[in-house]
Amino acid sequence: MNLRHELRLVLVALQFLTRVPVHMHPFDPAWLHASARHFPLIGIAVGAFGAAVWWGAALVWPPAVAVLLSMAATIVVTGAFHEDGLADTCDGLGGAVSREKALAIMKDSRLGSYGAVGLGATLALKAAALIGLTGQGGDAALLVVATMVWSHSASRAAAVVLASSLRYAGDPEHAKAKPMATAVSQAGAAVAVAWALLAGGPFLAAVGPAAGGAAVAAVIAAASVCALWFRRRLGGYTGDTLGAAQQWSELAVVLAVLAMHRAG
Repeated sequence: MNLRHELRLVLVALQFLTRVPVHMHPFDPAWLHASARHFPLIGIAVGAFGAAVWWGAALVWPPAVAVLLSMAATIVVTGAFHEDGLADTCDGLGGAVSREKALAIMKDSRLGSYGAVGLGATLALKAAALIGLTGQGGDAALLVVATMVWSHSASRAAAVVLASSLRYAGDPEHAKAKPMATAVSQAGAAVAVAWALLAGGPFLAAVGPAAGGAAVAAVIAAASVCALWFRRRLGGYTGDTLGAAQQWSELAVVLAVLAMHRAG
């Protein structure tokens, strides 16, 4: 493995998934596709950023305000990249329309009722679950930080795995996220999963084996349901559906951790 090249791919992934200014010269378009294997690493960074904002805000404001500021911070740093895909996916797949019509709706930049409701419900549930985690007693701060970081990493790994196991359903020439218009290799997906597993060690230590196991099961279940749905409705994935899978997988992790700690 060429470590210098892998570092270059990490920077490309950072440029693609966030608004962090990264200037690459020279630049090869093929690097965009190859960088997918490092998406969960960028998820670790985004989650850590959100956790840091939450930690600082919690010193000044109530838990609900701190959580909302944290979520706003991650949305700003990513340019609402995945949230936009979630809204488009809900608009396209929310109604009983044909595959071709659904793909056309998802390309439309306008936000429809299904997209507004789907995005609003997902963000509201995520906020409510994170606020719930802050009230679990004990070392709740560590619980929240660990969950934020791992949910961002594992959910991006789930999206990469979907891109490696499904075919691209749209028109590659007109894809909004062309780097993801070609299926990710199995080796690339394995690297993505490895990043999530690496982040999983501290996460497991912070949340405990029961909650950790439930979180793993939750992200697998969310990704599996997405895969079945996207294959049935579209015949595969698009960049928008990968964004939706990331958001729902992230939410599934937070809900699982909260459920286990409330039950315990």
